[in-house]
Amino acid sequence: MDMSTVDLSRLQFALTALYHFLFVPLTLGLSFMLVIMESVYVLTRREIWRTITRFWGTLFGINFVLGVATGLTMEFQFGTNWSYYSHFVGDIFGAPLAIEGLMAFFLEATFVGLMFFGWDKLSRPAHLMVTFLVALGTNLSALWILIANGWMQNPVGSDFNPATMRMEVTDFMAVLFNPVAQAKFVHTVSAGYVCAAVFVLAVSAIYLLKGKWVSVAKRSMAVAAAFGLASSLSVVVLGDESGYALTDNQKMKLAALEAMWETEPAPAGLTLFGIPNLKTQHTDFEVKIPYVLGLISTRSLDRPVIGILELVETAEHRIVSGIAAYDAVEKLKVNENDLAARAQFEAHKRDLGYGYLLKRYVADPRTADAALIQKAALDTIPNVPVMFWVFRLMAGLGLFMIGVFALAFLLVTLRKTDNRWFLRLCVLSLPMPWIAIEAGWILAEIGRQPWAVEGVLPTFMGASSLTKGQIWLTIAGFTALYGTLAVIEVKLLLKTIKTGPYASKFGRMHDAEEASPLETATLSGPAE
Repeated sequence: MDMSTVDLSRLQFALTALYHFLFVPLTLGLSFMLVIMESVYVLTRREIWRTITRFWGTLFGINFVLGVATGLTMEFQFGTNWSYYSHFVGDIFGAPLAIEGLMAFFLEATFVGLMFFGWDKLSRPAHLMVTFLVALGTNLSALWILIANGWMQNPVGSDFNPATMRMEVTDFMAVLFNPVAQAKFVHTVSAGYVCAAVFVLAVSAIYLLKGKWVSVAKRSMAVAAAFGLASSLSVVVLGDESGYALTDNQKMKLAALEAMWETEPAPAGLTLFGIPNLKTQHTDFEVKIPYVLGLISTRSLDRPVIGILELVETAEHRIVSGIAAYDAVEKLKVNENDLAARAQFEAHKRDLGYGYLLKRYVADPRTADAALIQKAALDTIPNVPVMFWVFRLMAGLGLFMIGVFALAFLLVTLRKTDNRWFLRLCVLSLPMPWIAIEAGWILAEIGRQPWAVEGVLPTFMGASSLTKGQIWLTIAGFTALYGTLAVIEVKLLLKTIKTGPYASKFGRMHDAEEASPLETATLSGPAE
């Protein structure tokens, strides 16, 4: 396989995935924020909350359409650019994607029309239930997709069948309740909630700065402040759980994001700042916070955290074992009743994927010498500087968002949201969660390299036999199409925001309405 073709296929998938993920988090968070806003409307029967819900629902709808359109493209790429990957793991990977389409996507697609056009046709509780089902379907879509992605990070509940040369499901419940998948789901969804809360907070701040639709803006800000604070705190807690999952399943990723070349003795410290040096295999100007890494990754103060170089040595041993597994598979191709080969395969099958790493350099891994084995073992190290800095960018922005929401919640509670410096801070914070979320995706996917499926299938083996010209053509096409869609999306959002919340059926906005006692007690909203 031409590595430049593999790299171009990876680039194409990365670009489409990063673009798609601009829309997904906002959809995840706004859906449940709509449920909260409409619940207040049902409880208080205040027309202003209907206006608020329908306004943010319009923005949700614009974003929802783009998310669906860009998500379909990604799934098609598995067949076009990653055909051997689809063949090799389709028995496991395809099931969650199929369930996502049949269960979650059909659920949200069925009810999203009722949500937009059923306001005057359904009772208040019935319409609230429809909105809830849309939110549920949206988040279930994320669940099944992240179950599939979590399996790529930690391939449990499956086994390699030498007769079919494919991975096959042995325990679907293990795939479903994969600890890595569960940790990724709650962490990713919480990040989406933060994204939506910042979006509502920033748009509300713009209205308050301009003195327009103040009543709608203040109530929206109250929901965003409370929802965002809870979500941002949960992102940190659930991110800690993701770090703990790395200790058992992806030790190299953990070591790389800390630029930890040597094994860190207990109690391991977290590197707050440093400059990874690939030549010396050392982190210069290192500043550590004692004990923190040990607590996050091992939940203890007496267990070391294994470093990159020790993990490379382990990879060398596993490659040698993988060669034995590969040899057994080749013998079983000739004679599937070869009991000695069967026993050899069973003893070494766990490391077959490591044997496949050698196929980057030789057609038959059994011909590899010690130098090639060592070279393949070094390939298991992901891009350390990228991992190191991207993780700190993501974590730093996460802590920043906690501070923003804590301040917003305090000012909303004290009814002092007229501070212009605070409102400007809210507006400036708008891109921060998207940057953090994209950084998290980069961290997860680059950290898994060189594997398409951790320890099972190297990335270079999963790609289709395409020419560089074909891939460049599709990259150019996607760039043009997605660029056009981005312009349309932004224009529609800006136009909707500029137009402002919907007028009531009486032809006026609701800024003059007074908040009811129940509404005030529910959200501590400002009475105007």
